[in-house]
Amino acid sequence: MGLLRSVLLLAVGVMMAAIVGSVIISWLRMFRVRVPYGNPLVRLIDDTANVMLRPIRNAIPVTGGGLDFSPLVALIILSILRAIILGLPI
Repeated sequence: MGLLRSVLLLAVGVMMAAIVGSVIISWLRMFRVRVPYGNPLVRLIDDTANVMLRPIRNAIPVTGGGLDFSPLVALIILSILRAIILGLPI
């Protein structure tokens, strides 16, 4: 059971890191910092984060001001999942 728990925690951690990385990349692009779309690392981060963000974006519309709350919702879901895996009270 310890190995399964470790693998699940690793997967949750990788997904959280990808989502934070994707947010940072989008902020850099917003401030006109040149972040090439073809960069393999950028594509890996975006593709990994979009596995979870795409369904959330379909369920939660973007607000009128253009704010995307899907990364926040995804991080909350992943934090709850991590607490469940660790057996912490929610």
